[in-house]
Amino acid sequence: MGKAVVLVISAVVLVACVATVGVVTVSSRNGDDSSQPQVAELSTSRKNIKEFCRPTDYQQTCETTLSSVAGDNTEPKDLVNLVFNVTINHIKQAFDHSSTLQEAAKDPRTSEALANCRELLDYAIDDLRNSVDHLDDFSMEKIDKFIDDLKVWISATITYQETCLDGFQDADTDAAASMRKALNSSAELTSNILAIVTNFGDVLEKFNFEGFNRKLLAVDGESFPSWVSGGKRRLLQLSPAELKPDFTVAQDGSGDVKTIGEALKLAPKNSTTNVVIYIKEGVYNELVQVNRSHTNIMMVGDGPTKTRITSNLNFIDGVSTFRTATVAVIGNGFIAKDLWIENSAGAAKHQAVALRVQSDRSVFYNVRLDGYQDTLYVHTYRQFYRECTITGTIDFIFGDSASVFQNCLILARKPLDNQQNIVTAQGRKDRRSAGAIILHNCTISADPEYFPFRNKLPTFLGRPWKEYSRTFVLQSQLDDLINPQGWLPWFGDFGLNTCFYTEIDNRGPGADKSQRVKWKGVKNVDLAHAQKFTVEKFIQGRTWLPQTGVPFIPGLLPPSGSPN
Repeated sequence: MGKAVVLVISAVVLVACVATVGVVTVSSRNGDDSSQPQVAELSTSRKNIKEFCRPTDYQQTCETTLSSVAGDNTEPKDLVNLVFNVTINHIKQAFDHSSTLQEAAKDPRTSEALANCRELLDYAIDDLRNSVDHLDDFSMEKIDKFIDDLKVWISATITYQETCLDGFQDADTDAAASMRKALNSSAELTSNILAIVTNFGDVLEKFNFEGFNRKLLAVDGESFPSWVSGGKRRLLQLSPAELKPDFTVAQDGSGDVKTIGEALKLAPKNSTTNVVIYIKEGVYNELVQVNRSHTNIMMVGDGPTKTRITSNLNFIDGVSTFRTATVAVIGNGFIAKDLWIENSAGAAKHQAVALRVQSDRSVFYNVRLDGYQDTLYVHTYRQFYRECTITGTIDFIFGDSASVFQNCLILARKPLDNQQNIVTAQGRKDRRSAGAIILHNCTISADPEYFPFRNKLPTFLGRPWKEYSRTFVLQSQLDDLINPQGWLPWFGDFGLNTCFYTEIDNRGPGADKSQRVKWKGVKNVDLAHAQKFTVEKFIQGRTWLPQTGVPFIPGLLPPSGSPN
């Protein structure tokens, strides 16, 4: 069954790549003897590899690497597996290189950056292996979900490699250059895989493969997917007592344990059902990490003013941005409700993350996130934030996940006197990547202490951290703290032509677009286009959010001035 499925999808990918340019290699088995019948061959000859690689941005890398591992008799179905496995091997080589460099590192920042690389590249390898493993689960009836998942996982692989390199700020430049060189081919190969996957999804629809129907995954807003059991629906609508927590954390000794870390140590690994950790009112001064093996963890507090998780790690004191998070969530399927998470380092300490999330299909409901610079690191995968409060100064929502913020209160705080506020810094490195920050029906306002300084120290909606940075502000309230230009450059003209920033149907004094910057990357799109970046379309929310009970708006609201 598995091999047959891999054959089907590999052939589909190959057809897609060839169809992109309308070319099928035709060969005669007897040289120039045109009297012999000619047959179209999907082989791994140089010409067919060339056609296979044509949709990619790095064609030479694709052709060279495939040619080096493909034999004369390699079957067409093996091309896709070869692309994945070659990429994994290249990332492994970079992983080993980081280990070698770390042994020779002479300063703490470089050593930490290389240790981060090891962890991040391990995530990248795991995502690619996961993608290969899921080829066996492929069916035409689930093609949309399959493509969406692949794009998210492969996008994360690209982000992890880039985050490895980001960690060398103020570290040994020689080590940074060496790692960039080591990651060059694997980054190009991963980008190529994303190009191939993106391409074959479109071609499937074009060729109307039997059984292909994009509506098969639709789930009615009041119903649930078949895999959601009745007992696990509407989780977030229950009180802690009704949830019957698996573990209770209480500093006064009235629970099972006194720290969140202890509860996580007791929690089962690789759980397929929700593991509920109830955190009673109190101040928990600890660093919390939900590891990759801790899947489907649900943390519930007594409210965003009562259950507080805090720390103060920061960049100025020698910790890399990636490691400063008070709470880091890696295991998939994470849910948080009624919590307060902060990094109390303060504006003078620069990068200081309160929450870092790389958990696919994660949900944050009624959670307060407090910090200054880099408060929320929406690192990778699909994330949903509902009725959360997020505070900060510079780039305080940043990262490359596919994240939607809905009905959230976003408060700019008072920065240092020589600073200005930037709400978002989206980090999409590849033009086909799944990442974007979507603010829908949110309110962007000034914290009371910042309010008197909002004209002197302005606030911008975002700036392009990476070349293909993408942020949408949809149907939101923008108060008068927003600078009339709206968006701020990162440096020079970097990303100004390739970013994708748009504001649609917003309201409030800060929503006036008449003086917005005129970059090529600041675009006006219609409501139909914006629908692609809603909960339903962008993070496929109807297929997984209903089981949690978190309220959500699947699409856009009626346009301003329209009847409800």
